[in-house]
Amino acid sequence: MSAGEAVPRLTARQVTRRRRRESARRTWNEFRSHRSGVVGLGILVVFVLVALGAPLLADATGLKVTAATGGVLEAPSAEYWLGTDDNGRSVLTLLIWGARVSLFVGLLATAISMVIGTLVGVASGHFRGWPSSVLFRLTEWFLVIPFLPLAIVMASVLGASLINIVLVIGVTSWPGTALLIRAQTLSIEERPFLERARALGAGHWHQMSRHVLPNVMPMVFANTTLTVAIAILTETTLSFLGLGDPLRVSWGSMLDDAFGAGAITTGAWWFIIPPGICVILVVLSFTLIGRALEEIFNPRLRRGILDETSKPRRRERS
Repeated sequence: MSAGEAVPRLTARQVTRRRRRESARRTWNEFRSHRSGVVGLGILVVFVLVALGAPLLADATGLKVTAATGGVLEAPSAEYWLGTDDNGRSVLTLLIWGARVSLFVGLLATAISMVIGTLVGVASGHFRGWPSSVLFRLTEWFLVIPFLPLAIVMASVLGASLINIVLVIGVTSWPGTALLIRAQTLSIEERPFLERARALGAGHWHQMSRHVLPNVMPMVFANTTLTVAIAILTETTLSFLGLGDPLRVSWGSMLDDAFGAGAITTGAWWFIIPPGICVILVVLSFTLIGRALEEIFNPRLRRGILDETSKPRRRERS
């Protein structure tokens, strides 16, 4: 560019997009420095690919009891790598297709939980007076009620279906997120840029959507990965208790069928161990990712880690 040519000015939208790309690049570089987070991401990617490629990896007709060709609780063999269940179906086929249901329920229920928790947390932290008190007391009321019994009662009342399970988990798992976002919102409300927005006449919607929400989204994103693990465990528990969708196969329903068929007493380990390991690995992957993101997005945790690493090591006296 010659000296006489004018430098093109960027619009406000272009500047915002550039800042977001740079922020995402810095976040990814920091995330790659967390080995546990990278391991968790790798495990999760494998399960996601298995869930998406289920039609290519296993024939869906293998889920039907009438199409089963194996023996009852047949041990692993060259034909059935993980053996068969009590109906003669391939456990590997059930495991592959069960990944779809478990991940679908976990992600969708978490999305519902995050939306409710974020809206309640931002509103209760931004508004003053009785609206804030009512939302805060509602959050406390849901928080003190035992989570699992409430989910069991709601699942029993609504009925056993996949959508009902998603709604039950999403509606009962938002209070923790609401309290976290409320605390973050109260901290943001005291910052100078929000005081300037009020002085310039910005309304409540403008303050929450343009100033508060963008600043709490990193914390929401980090908390999402931790909530997915809880949602998957809850779906597994509800299915194990017989409250899941009887028409769909999930890892929880496999554990329920294995327990009902007496896989433990008969020594059919191939029917009960694989789904249990899958649940543990997926929950572990989301937990590792969530912990890594929490260290990245939480300034207090980052400051504490930097302080620990910057302290000089004391030489041991002989």
